[in-house]
Amino acid sequence: MPVTDISADADTLTVNITADFAAPRERVWKVFTDPRQLERFWGPPGWPATFTGFDFAPGGLAQYHMTSPNGEVSRGRWEFLSIDEPRSFEVLDGFADEDGDLTGEFEPMRMVFAFEETPTGTRLNGQTYFTSADSLEQMVQMGMVEGTRLAMGQLDTVLQDLRDYAAGKGTQLEVLDDRHVRITRVIDGPRDLVWRAHHEPDLIRQWMLGPDGWRMTDCEISDRHYRNAWAPESGTEGEPFGFEGDILYSEPQRRTVMTERMAGTDGPETMNDLQLYEEDGATLLTMLIEYPDAATRDAILATGMIDGMEDSYARLERVLIVS
Repeated sequence: MPVTDISADADTLTVNITADFAAPRERVWKVFTDPRQLERFWGPPGWPATFTGFDFAPGGLAQYHMTSPNGEVSRGRWEFLSIDEPRSFEVLDGFADEDGDLTGEFEPMRMVFAFEETPTGTRLNGQTYFTSADSLEQMVQMGMVEGTRLAMGQLDTVLQDLRDYAAGKGTQLEVLDDRHVRITRVIDGPRDLVWRAHHEPDLIRQWMLGPDGWRMTDCEISDRHYRNAWAPESGTEGEPFGFEGDILYSEPQRRTVMTERMAGTDGPETMNDLQLYEEDGATLLTMLIEYPDAATRDAILATGMIDGMEDSYARLERVLIVS
């Protein structure tokens, strides 16, 4: 995780962040000033950003929105106040309406991003300035500090070439807190095929087969619901099982959010937020999973879930992409 310090200071009415990156300053500058790269981390897990405008010049505007797992939208905009490439830039950040105008609900915040070369790469020193103690307190209560920490924690994958990032790593697990984990896997294939492999039953049946000695017996998916089931082959021990849930939000080729529970039961239920990003013919698959509590998280992870996911993703590459 690149963040080394983030804190709110009531005396100076600021939120301050320090983050260190093992990458040259020009590379770090690029991810903060290219809207397609900004989208990959500007917004905490579960609230990814989409930039719809980006006029990177003094007086220019950047417009963006963040979308929750349930499809709720929070809009914002930056007004660029000054730019000193590649050392720093300054913006006025505020909540916006559908037309991109400031809502007036909260006072805009002045944000300064400064990038300093270090012996190991680059240090970001960021300050957000508030106009009053009340506005600072409001944003802290809304989760700004922890949200910023989680957002910046996504930068490692953005700074690296996807193929370099993925080399030899397979399916990776990060425990974010008691209720959330992030799973990442780079699939050596295009995003449209990876998307279809998660949404078309004929393709799902080719790779999501379960453990060795098991077969997929049921695969149903609609705009609102899905159900998958497996059973052991003859000679394999075990009882048939399945998963089902509701599709809460879908943005084709990019994101699907769905609930998941054991079929035929009342829970426990998780919320799975699948996001896809393509670079140079490879697709980064990110799955943010929300559990009801830490005990449920630990019990599910202890089943060997990650190893099973790696087997399935390796089969996806082998069966659908290489062939």
